[in-house]
Parts: sequence; structure tokens; C-alpha cells
Amino acid sequence: MIDKKKFKWANLFLIAIFILLYAPIIYLIVYSFNEGGTMNAFTGFTTQHYNSVFEDTRLITIVINTIIIALLSAAIATVIGVLGALLIYYLRNKKLKERVLSLNNILLVMPDVMIGASFLILFTYLIPLPMGFWTVLLAHVAFNIPIVVLMVLPKIYSLNEQMILAAEDLGASDWQILNKIILPNIASGAFTGFFMALTYSLDDFAVTFFVTGSGFSTLSVEIYSRVRAGVSLEINALSTLMFIASLILVVIYYFVQMKEVKQAKRGKIYE
Repeated sequence: MIDKKKFKWANLFLIAIFILLYAPIIYLIVYSFNEGGTMNAFTGFTTQHYNSVFEDTRLITIVINTIIIALLSAAIATVIGVLGALLIYYLRNKKLKERVLSLNNILLVMPDVMIGASFLILFTYLIPLPMGFWTVLLAHVAFNIPIVVLMVLPKIYSLNEQMILAAEDLGASDWQILNKIILPNIASGAFTGFFMALTYSLDDFAVTFFVTGSGFSTLSVEIYSRVRAGVSLEINALSTLMFIASLILVVIYYFVQMKEVKQAKRGKIYE
């Protein structure tokens, strides 16, 4: 039987954690509507700071750049990650498979500062490229690939091998097996990987800071630069819009996952 006192303290601890996490965000959102120019006192309600965001053509360009980088890097990383996960799954040498998986996991836990510095050295000395759009895109693709691999591999391991063997016995080609059996069954894992890669790319600062150039920037780098120059409620408004966009993505992802769970339950019932 669950101890009611322990259960109560657990709930209080959880509430305290959520307050610590969301109180600064709520504070930021509230003061994005502040008529005054500081966050010291709320003097009146206004949407002027949001108007300033939409009137800032440079900021709109940076938003578009950020979205393009996030979508492209997530899409490319998803394709490469799915192929990489399939390659790892079909490796016959167990030791080699373990080493490749270890290398993939190391990239996940490696500090962003080290990854950013490594790419800076790569694009400066080993493969000289002008810092800008392409260096940011390549860096984002690189750190997103291990995430996609990690999301797709469990789906591949949960595949029914009998279906693949049956398809081979019926004369199906490798492309048909991949297109008709494997890809439909791992699509949810690929979507999860794409979603995670998209959010990582949108939020990344450390790696992007190292590989961006003077003529190209993303939202995270731009916000950092503006905050260093001084507190502006325009940043609050921009951060609020980013928070709402992230929230919408999370809700969409939640409903997609719920749909997948329902389909999986139906499939078990009909088995």
C-alpha cells in the first residue's frame, strides 16, 4: 500500500520543480506585454514589442534562416540516420556493431562546446569553408544524425523478421522489402528522430556560435548578441513567440504519438 505522506511529499516536490522551470518563462511572457521598457515594474499593457519584432526585417530574415536550417538539417539527418540505423542493424560483426554504436552514443553525450570547437577547426584548417549557411547546416546535420539513429534503431529491432523472410521467399527484391515492409514499420521512429532533430537545431546555440559567420545568424545567436547589448522587451516578445511555436510542435507530436499508440493497440487486438 502506498504511503500517503510520501505520495504527498512527492507531489509537492514535483510542483516545486515545475514552478522553478516555468516561473521564469511566465515572467518573461508577462513582461513582453509591458508598456514600460524594463522588467522592473509592469506599467501597462501593450503589444508594441510584438509589432517591433514583425517590423524588424533583419530579425525576420534570421527567423527564416533558422527555420530553413532546422528543416533542412532535420530532413538530411533523418535520411542519413535511417540508413545508418539499417547499416548498424545488418552488421554481422558484433564487435564492430558495438563499436559503431558506442561512437554514435559518444556524440550524444559530448559537450556542445567541444563539438563546436571541433567543427571550427574542421572548417578553418582541414576543409576550409567560408563561415555561414553551409557550415551551420553541415554542423547541424552532423550532431542530429546520432539522435535519429537512436530513435530509429529500436523500431528496427522490433520488426518481425518472419515478414522479411516471407517476402524474400515470395521473390521480393531488396528495394521492395525496404519500401513495403521496413520503412512503413519504422516510420514512427523516423518521424520522432526528425522531430527531435528539428527541435535540437532550432534551439542550438553553442555549436552554431562557433561555425556561423558575420553575414549569417540564427535566432539563438541573435538573441544572445542582443541580450549582451542590454535587456530589451523585444527579446521577450520574440522568446514568447518561440515558446508558443515550440508548444505547438509538442502538441502535434503528442497527438501523432497517441494515434500511433492506438493503432498499435488495435493491431494487438486483431492478432
